[in-house]
Amino acid sequence: MRRMLAAAAALCTLFAFSLPAHAWWNDDWNFRKELSLDLSAQGADVTGTPADVPVLIRLSIANFEFWSDAKPDGSDIRFVLGDDKTPLQFHVERWDATNQMAYIWVRMPRLSGGASTDKLLMYYGNPDAQSASDPGGTYDKTQVLTYHFSEVQGPPVDATAYGTNPSSSTVDVVPAALIAGGVGVGQGKIITVPVASALWFPGPGITISSWVRIYQAQADAYVAAIEGQGEGQGSALALGVRGQQLFARIAGPAGTAEVTQATGALAPGTWHHVALRATDAQVTLLLDGVEVGTTATRVPAINGTLTIGGSATGANFLTGELDEFQVAAAPRPTEWLLAAARSQGADAKLVVYGADAQKEGGQISYFGTIAKNLTVDGWVVIVICTIMLIIAALIIVLKALYLSRIESGNKKFFEDFDGLKGDSRVLDAPVSAETREFADQSPTMAAITGEGGKYGASTLFELYHAGIGELNKRIAGGTVGARRSEVLSSQSIEAIRASLDAKNTRVLQKLQAQMVLLTICISGGPFLGLLGTVIGVMVTFAAIAASGDVNVNAIAPGVAAALAATVAGLAVAIPCLFAYNWLNTRIKAITADNRVFADELVARFAEQYS
Repeated sequence: MRRMLAAAAALCTLFAFSLPAHAWWNDDWNFRKELSLDLSAQGADVTGTPADVPVLIRLSIANFEFWSDAKPDGSDIRFVLGDDKTPLQFHVERWDATNQMAYIWVRMPRLSGGASTDKLLMYYGNPDAQSASDPGGTYDKTQVLTYHFSEVQGPPVDATAYGTNPSSSTVDVVPAALIAGGVGVGQGKIITVPVASALWFPGPGITISSWVRIYQAQADAYVAAIEGQGEGQGSALALGVRGQQLFARIAGPAGTAEVTQATGALAPGTWHHVALRATDAQVTLLLDGVEVGTTATRVPAINGTLTIGGSATGANFLTGELDEFQVAAAPRPTEWLLAAARSQGADAKLVVYGADAQKEGGQISYFGTIAKNLTVDGWVVIVICTIMLIIAALIIVLKALYLSRIESGNKKFFEDFDGLKGDSRVLDAPVSAETREFADQSPTMAAITGEGGKYGASTLFELYHAGIGELNKRIAGGTVGARRSEVLSSQSIEAIRASLDAKNTRVLQKLQAQMVLLTICISGGPFLGLLGTVIGVMVTFAAIAASGDVNVNAIAPGVAAALAATVAGLAVAIPCLFAYNWLNTRIKAITADNRVFADELVARFAEQYS
């Protein structure tokens, strides 16, 4: 019995499988998430091959479970290229497990423009790991200043290796800006960065960029300005907003030049990525990574004070908010700035968040991800389907054994019966009351345990025994009854036939016992699974609506978990359907043999006693 139970339980695992694993970067980490970078026209639409781009990874409840596998402070996070061999430098701007959000910057050595082939892997799930966050290593050597503005209090801190921090800051802290924190600027609210070696620009080659949200049209307001001191007195470079248009102002020995935005506008209340790029021959304005204005001019050598949100003279104040302010001592290519803008904005399409995988003895099981996303109703349906499958498996195994013993007993009995000469009663044998009661109460178990006499569970012998009993009631030399004779009348033969038909019906009922449970599994399993799927999909979309993050990676895990209920229902119905048809065919064959044998037995009685 234990073997049969084990075999039945094993059927419950037919729908569980695992996929061969790709290489695993480090066995000390138990989980990883696949991230794809889509630079194709359908994604971020970035051409060229920008190098050393810090790509922003946004984690939220829609694409990552902060409470399950990663350390609460995110110190076990690691990033590896798609080859699963090359570690990437990164740093965490903010990790907030309580509110389930994180902002991480990862330095990509090179991006394949116009394609969606670039991949990186985020590893996590190592309780012994120490933080590997490396802000300075996330940027190349030309990046001389980066302010994330994520500090809860105090002035901003430079994230680059140069450590160029401000001497004063009067801006307002905005805890929830575009990328984690930001700052509010306005009248008298500026950031002043003193003269520093990192901000010495001896010749052409500078890029200033920031995310800006203006509150209304501006009047010659500066996003940032560098004003020369000492030998550079009189030189200046400013990026600003006039009305709703960008402009750049360049002052030097040759005079003052200006470039203004030719197309597009900065809509108030909306975040925009603005940038100024200067080369040895021209100055270019970029809005959201797209060139919107240029002029042929040369930027003089500048070594001075950097002011963010206004100018050092206490004028040209910008009214609005800033986030992610950067300065590079090199002219960043357009595709570099475009990739940055389209990986950081609210509608960022560059990063595509894939599924999570778990290291399981050299195999990756995606059922771990599905199980994590199953809702309570999904688990209820799967548990019910599992119970149904176990019950169905027991019925299939026991019924198959029962029918096998019947077929074996029938074959043996028919061989003896077919060779009978003379009295047809010689094969009859008495059956004890205990055996008869046990067989009537549990015919299946009686067949399995071998109860039933010489011919085991033979239904032919059961009919034969019943027929001999009826015969003995009606002929002389029998064992029961009175008014017996040596000859059977036609009425007696018909009475025996009727008794055998009734017995055959009861035998058929025993053969079909519990088969109705298989039909319930066949018809009910898929509907239960469908119910679980529909409810699971409803819950998934409700969660997406609540979080406000709509993308395929947010929807896919929940939908996959919901579909697991349908798989569970089909896993019940399909084997039950095959088994039912197979068993029912055998039952029909046994029933046909019983009917033919009953007719043959009555015919023998008629020949011998008429």
